[in-house]
Amino acid sequence: MKTNKGIKSFLIKMFFNAKMASSGLVSNLLRTSLTVLGITIGVASVVSLMGIGEGARIAVVEQFESLGQNVIVMQSKSGVYNFESDEYLELLDRVNTLQHATPVIESKEYVRWRRTRGDVEILGVNSQFPMIKDHNLIAGNFFTPLHVDTRAPVCVVGYNVAVSLLNGRSPVGYTMTIDNLSFTIIGVLEQKGDGQADNIDNKIVIPYTTSMKINNVRTVNEIWAKSETEQDVSLAMIQLGRIYNAKLKGGLNIGNGNDEKNPEMGMPGDMPIDRPEPPTDQPNDSVFSRGEDIITITSLNQLVQEASDANRIMTLLLGGIAAVSLLVGGLGIMNIMLVAVSERTGEIGVRRALGAKKTDLLFQFLLEALYVSIIGCIIGIFAGIWLINVFKGYGFAAVISLEAVKISTVVALISGLLFGVYPAYTASSLPPVEALRRQ
Repeated sequence: MKTNKGIKSFLIKMFFNAKMASSGLVSNLLRTSLTVLGITIGVASVVSLMGIGEGARIAVVEQFESLGQNVIVMQSKSGVYNFESDEYLELLDRVNTLQHATPVIESKEYVRWRRTRGDVEILGVNSQFPMIKDHNLIAGNFFTPLHVDTRAPVCVVGYNVAVSLLNGRSPVGYTMTIDNLSFTIIGVLEQKGDGQADNIDNKIVIPYTTSMKINNVRTVNEIWAKSETEQDVSLAMIQLGRIYNAKLKGGLNIGNGNDEKNPEMGMPGDMPIDRPEPPTDQPNDSVFSRGEDIITITSLNQLVQEASDANRIMTLLLGGIAAVSLLVGGLGIMNIMLVAVSERTGEIGVRRALGAKKTDLLFQFLLEALYVSIIGCIIGIFAGIWLINVFKGYGFAAVISLEAVKISTVVALISGLLFGVYPAYTASSLPPVEALRRQ
């Protein structure tokens, strides 16, 4: 029975303390509103800025992911070494963690469609392109290995190109002219979106052998490959690095790839040379003197992770900058509460004289600080969400980040309590006689 009475007495005391804390805030609405405004601005800043940062991170990651999952890109950078057109077959044979691979030739060609003319980006690949880039078709079919082997004049158009040809109707079966050659449209790629997948929606895809014929080249400077899992990508990167390190260390094909293969090196060209040290009289524009990479092997998975990490750091930085305003709001709470204590010394003295304990006063003023923090936090969250929607309307990539809401809420409540401790302690420590004397 005594325990139940004690609990009941404690609850009644807490109720009246909470009621008095509310009355203390309502008694001076202007002062309370200004304090709430400081917390509101801080919370809204954290929510909106972190929302913008997180939206930017997601947009960048999606842009990289649209290039394909588990894709490896090999590029010849300096022109010292170029890939043979069938070199991808050797890589598929030697690197068992690679599932698909294709040579890549990118160019811009003059395209004619009825009365329309213009330069369009052309992508030359083989029949494994849809599997490598995870890119489906919405009409027709992709070209086959037979099309590639026979240098067939067929093409698959990007979504935007297809829409512009027949105002949304499927152009499959029609012909268009690319570099004065007549090409039959056999398929339409699925839409990826503006800026996604290297802007594939605005490109035309043809067999790489046909592209080599149009551009009059015998070699390519880029190969795309794909593995099944991220672990396979890591293993493939190691093996590819070893393969090309051995090739570059053993000899390079200096020329245009038209020479016969060197059986000893397994490489084209009849002039295998060791990678030289830069001589003292070498020109400053030499590839060796600048230390340029001859071949780069890049994992798109790694690029996605690096982009995500970089943008996450930016998001946290924005949140940290915005959190300074929460600190300012907390200082505002402390200042206002100190003013309230000095103005309400008479009330404090009367309460102490009537038997109120130090803990009662401490709890009352802490509740006032907590009320201000909670109200400011709630208004700030809604204000931050509203700002995010405003930013979206102006084209910013912004999202409502639950992490930002949690962080701002916790920081606001903790700052309210911490900065309310000293004023509350000051109020509770006033002796009754001194409080009444100051009235």
